[in-house]
Amino acid sequence: MMKKVFSFVVLSVLLMMLLNNVEKSNAATCNPQELLPCAAFLSSGAKPSVACCSKLKAQQPCFCGYAKNPSLGQYINSPNARKVASACGISIPKC
Repeated sequence: MMKKVFSFVVLSVLLMMLLNNVEKSNAATCNPQELLPCAAFLSSGAKPSVACCSKLKAQQPCFCGYAKNPSLGQYINSPNARKVASACGISIPKC
């Protein structure tokens, strides 16, 4: 349980830090912080919530940009991210 909480906190901090790295042209639509409802599911691989799926669908056009970001790519390309996306009916594009 402590490991999951720690993973969630680390992921949350990373996502918040990355907000400073998002290009201004993409800031209105591509916001990694919008994926925070998915953080717990990305670290555990558990079935995602409706809120998580909704955020993933809204951020889907941003996935390639996130995948190319050295700080986010490991999360977008992880096996758990693919499981969560699949459970939400979303595919992660090959970029």
